[in-house]
Amino acid sequence: MGLIKMTKYRTLLLATIGFNFSFLIWFSFAPFTGPMAEEFGLSTAEIGILASSAIWMAPFGRMLTGWLSDKFGAPAIFAIVLAYVGVFSIASAFAQNYSVFFVLRLIVATAGITFVIGIQHVAEWFEEENLGLAEGIYAGVGNAGAAGGALILPRVFGTGWSGPLFSTNWRAAFFYTGIVSILLAIAYYTLGEAAKSEEKRQATKEDTSFKAWIHTATRYGTVVLAAAYIMSFGLELSMNGWLATYYREAFNQDNLVIASTFAATFSIAAGLLRPFGGYGSDLLARKEKNILPFFKGRYREQWTFLGLCFIVVMMFGMTLAGLSGVLMNAVIVGFLVGTGCAWAEGAIFAQVPAMFPNDSGSVAGVVGGVGTVGGIVYPLFYSAPWLANLHIGYSVAALTMIPIVVLSAWVFQPEIAKVANTAGFTGSAQENPAAAAGDD
Repeated sequence: MGLIKMTKYRTLLLATIGFNFSFLIWFSFAPFTGPMAEEFGLSTAEIGILASSAIWMAPFGRMLTGWLSDKFGAPAIFAIVLAYVGVFSIASAFAQNYSVFFVLRLIVATAGITFVIGIQHVAEWFEEENLGLAEGIYAGVGNAGAAGGALILPRVFGTGWSGPLFSTNWRAAFFYTGIVSILLAIAYYTLGEAAKSEEKRQATKEDTSFKAWIHTATRYGTVVLAAAYIMSFGLELSMNGWLATYYREAFNQDNLVIASTFAATFSIAAGLLRPFGGYGSDLLARKEKNILPFFKGRYREQWTFLGLCFIVVMMFGMTLAGLSGVLMNAVIVGFLVGTGCAWAEGAIFAQVPAMFPNDSGSVAGVVGGVGTVGGIVYPLFYSAPWLANLHIGYSVAALTMIPIVVLSAWVFQPEIAKVANTAGFTGSAQENPAAAAGDD
């Protein structure tokens, strides 16, 4: 029992604050790539690797913490992650050797695994008909922490920073955000409650064996949503870590604050618009409205599929906008890419707990973990030295997304979608009986 009586809305607020800050500290390096590159002597390609490395630990970490949240409850797991992330962020502020700094920031980057912990926590408190909106608010406002970092950190810790302990702005930023992370860990542990009732908690806790996890992880629904998350959330991660550098390098924009502000417009769209993606999925399911006749009766799937298609189109648009040579064109299309990410992400995580009500943490861990692969791979495309310019990488990424859209079209067919939570690529549905995957 926490210090105060928790309700579903208080739980949503607690999880959202925790994840918003996790996202801020996760990408706290992005506004400072210029001065860090200068101090450590990094090339543009090496900056791309640093942006990619922020995601390396997330796939396994999210899968593990999703399962741990089902087994031990979200408050304890969320608090543990926030605490050690804070400690290593503080340590990174004192690093003088780049190899040591790189390893420390790898550990700090595991802040991103808190996403699935909060998804599980919110799902333990909200009813199915409102899950899309609730998860959208949690993830959307949480993801906006990246925008908060881009807008706030370079202003608070500006180029002329000269404060206690540090005369270097990015070192001060890493130190003080680490302190806040530790304080949030204490708050989450003392205030949070794992589920709305003991019955709900036990129902989730019971099915946490490794065999059950493997079965759930290989269902059609889990696999396709994980792949879709690669090209939506994975894309968002990659853009959060790259856009400030892109606007600075590709358009010769030397002002750090302006470049970070332009990059923040993407993060704002990808974060704050995410609740609309979840709400749209809830709304179609409640009204049983078909907007894509070839997926008739699969209302959530229709909404998700449209979001995925929009992302692909907008990524090709990023290349065209960049080649125009007009910075504002790239900023506007970048905002639309963020909108597409928000749409698809909200739709995907409206489907996850609705499809797997008693395994939301485990499935969220797989989907969220695999989805971060996009954040690892896409920055390598953006900064690849073999490309003619920094604009072409977006189209290369878009081409790799087309097979995922095709896979989604196959799984979202009505006859497959209705058994997507029981039928899978390995084993049989009878090994772990569950209700059919409905829209509501």
